[in-house]
Amino acid sequence: MSVTDVEAAVVESGSSGEPGPWRAWACATGPADRTAAEEGVRRAYRLAGLAEPERVVWVGSPSAAITLIRELADRGPSVRDAVRSAPWAGERRRLHAELGAAGWSAHWSATGGGLWESVQALVDRIRTGVIEELAGRDTGKEAAEVRLLLLDAVLGQHDAPWLAAFAADDGPLGAVTQVCRSAGWWWPYARVAVLSERPVEQHRDEAGRLDNGDGPALAYPDGFALHAWRGMPVPAAFLAELRTLTPERIRSEENAELRRVMLEYYGYDRYLADSGARPVHQDETGTLWRIDLVEDEPVVMVEVLNSTPEPDGTRRTYWLRVPPSTRTAKAGVAWTFGLSAEAYAPEQET
Repeated sequence: MSVTDVEAAVVESGSSGEPGPWRAWACATGPADRTAAEEGVRRAYRLAGLAEPERVVWVGSPSAAITLIRELADRGPSVRDAVRSAPWAGERRRLHAELGAAGWSAHWSATGGGLWESVQALVDRIRTGVIEELAGRDTGKEAAEVRLLLLDAVLGQHDAPWLAAFAADDGPLGAVTQVCRSAGWWWPYARVAVLSERPVEQHRDEAGRLDNGDGPALAYPDGFALHAWRGMPVPAAFLAELRTLTPERIRSEENAELRRVMLEYYGYDRYLADSGARPVHQDETGTLWRIDLVEDEPVVMVEVLNSTPEPDGTRRTYWLRVPPSTRTAKAGVAWTFGLSAEAYAPEQET
C-alpha cells in the first residue's frame, strides 16, 4: 500500500488519526465529565453483551479506587476483557487485514505512536505510586493484590495512544473512547463500575517527564500525588528542602541519585563556586573544574566564554559538564563536539 492508500483505508475504517485531541485528552486535568463518562461505561457494557452495572461509584484517584475495590465484596468478577480487550483485539485484526504490515506501521506512527512512550511511562509511575502508598515496603501478598487490581483497570484518558489508532465514536470502541475523553481510570466489574477523577494538576519538562521542584508533579483531587524532578521520583519532603540547599548538605546526601537532583537544582556552576573548587587545568578553550563526591563520580566541568559578544559588549559564560576522565579544558570542549582533543580546531569551525 502507498501512503495515499493507507490514508484512504484509515478514513474508510472510521479510525481517528488526528493527534491533537488525543494528546489533549491524555494530558487533561480538572473534573471529569461524569455524565458523559457514566454514559460511556454503560454503553461499553451493552456493546459487550453485558447487563449494565448496578452501580457506578466515583473516587478521587486510582489509589482510592483500589482501596474501595478491596472493600467491595459484592462487585462480581472483572469484565475488562469483554468491554475493552475483546473489541480492541477485533479492531486490531481488522486494521491489520486492511492495511497490511507496512500500512499498519505507518498508521501507528501517524496516530498513537508519538504518544505511547510518554503516556505509558506515566501509567507505570502511577501504578508504582499506588503500590507504594497502599502496600509500602511490602513485596509479598499485599503488594501482589494491589498490583493485580491495578491490572483490572481500563485507563480512561491514558488509553488515548492506542485508541487514537483504532477508535471511532460509532465503532466497537466508541464507548471506551467516550470515557477516555471524559474521565480517568475505571474498573469494570459485573455488578459495579468504579471510576476515578482525572488529576487536578500535572507538570512535565520539555522531554515529557514528570517534573516539578515546587510541589507535586501529578496530583489528584483527593490528595494522592506523585513528586518528581525531571522524571525521577523523589519524596515530597525532599522537594521542600531544595530551596534551602547548601554545598555541605549536598555533600552529606548519601543517596547518589538524590544528590544529583540536588546538584541540578542548585546548579553545577554555583556548586563549584560555593564549594571553593579550584581549577585543575586552563588553556585557550577554557577552564577545567573538578569536585570529588563521596561514593559517586566527580563533577567535572569546563568553563568557557562565548566567542560572540552580547549587545552590551560582555561575553556570556557557559558551563559544560564533561566525563570524569577529562584532563584538559580542550579535551572537554572537544568531547562536546564528539571529537578528540587532537582533532578539535576551533579556528576551523564554520
